[in-house]
This record gives sequence, C-alpha cells and structure tokens, in this order.
Amino acid sequence: MSKSMIKKVIIISVILVLVLLFKFFGLGDYLSLDFLKQKQDALLSMYEARPLLILSLYCFTYIGVTALSLPGAAVMTLAGGGLFGLFTGTVAVSFSSTIGATLACIVARFLLRDWVQKKFGDKLVKINQGMAKEGGFYLFSLRLVPLFPFFVINLVMGLTSIRLVTYYWVSQLGMLPATIVYVNAGKELAKIDSLAGILSPRLIVSFALLGFLPILTKKLLALYQAKKGYPSS
Repeated sequence: MSKSMIKKVIIISVILVLVLLFKFFGLGDYLSLDFLKQKQDALLSMYEARPLLILSLYCFTYIGVTALSLPGAAVMTLAGGGLFGLFTGTVAVSFSSTIGATLACIVARFLLRDWVQKKFGDKLVKINQGMAKEGGFYLFSLRLVPLFPFFVINLVMGLTSIRLVTYYWVSQLGMLPATIVYVNAGKELAKIDSLAGILSPRLIVSFALLGFLPILTKKLLALYQAKKGYPSS
C-alpha cells in the first residue's frame, strides 16, 4: 500500500470515528435550537466568567462541525450572536466557518479528487475550464445564495482546480452577508421558534441578485469589449 493510500485510510478512519462519536454521544442534541434557548443564560454566565476560553472553545467546535460537514452550523451561528453580540459573533463565525469550509474542501480534494478524475475525467475538465474562466465569481455567487447547502459546495469545490487561497477569501466574503443576518438574529434568540423564518424569500432573492451581479457585469463587459474590438481580459 502506498504512502498516499495509507494517509487516506488514516484520514477516513479518523473522520468515521469522530462522526460515530458525535452520533453515539448524541452531541447533535447540544447543537439544537431548543437546547441553545434553554441554556443561553448558563452559557452567558460561563462566557462572562471566562470569555477567552469560551470563545476559543466555540471557534474550535464550529470549525470541527463545519470541517466534518455535521449538522448544527446554523444553530451555532445563532449562538454566536446570542453569546458574543453582533461584532464579536460575526468575526468568530466568519473565520470559524471559512476555516472549517476550507478544511472540508482540502479533505474532499485529497480523498476524492483522484477517484473522480479517473471516473469522470472528461466532465471534470469542463468544470475546471468553467472555474478558470469565471474564477472566484462563480464561487462567490454560490456562497451568497443560501439555497445551496454550504457543505455541498465545500465538497464539490474540492474536486475542482480552484486555488485554496482564492477559495478561502471568496468564501469568507460570500458567506459574510448571511452570517451577519444569522448572528444578528441570534441576539433575539428567545424570540426565534424556527430556523426557517430567519431568511425571508425577499432576502434570499436579494442575495441571489447580489451573487449573480459580478458574473453579469463580467459578461456585459466582455460583450462591450467584443463590440468595440478591444481584447478581452
């Protein structure tokens, strides 16, 4: 067995163990809206007593949940607002979610890309050509539209040739508007009965239009340059 294969087996084993522990100990119950609302006062007291420790534990937990594509990221984002306020909560969630998403992308790239390349090489070429052409604009659009589950984007992008640096900063920028909305909603945690009502249809449409604006602008600029005979960038 090659060294690369051994590394893949180790990583898969670690991921499986962590997911099984998450399921076995029922840790998902601690990442529910009901639990968060019940324990908000106790968590606030812990944060007031040891702010740096609680903030660090929160960030590491958020990174782990996102990196392993476990359910609970939305509730944790609300918790960021309920515990830390708008500014600190937004900063903590923004960096934690982006770091976790990038780790998920790296794992998907390392574990699955070779297999996908062999199985669907011709299709992957077209995807990579599209990514090379649109670059971060396409990823930015996906991140802004909350209709697409973020863990799916993390895994799919790991199969493309996008640079990780580009993936990181575009993801952080693209996820920021929805992060602010959820963190701000978390400040009124007691009034939230469901995650479904946080993003209204009008807000989703606004995010979608904002997400597709860069690509539309690029297309219009290319058409203008072609019409004027300018070389396209």
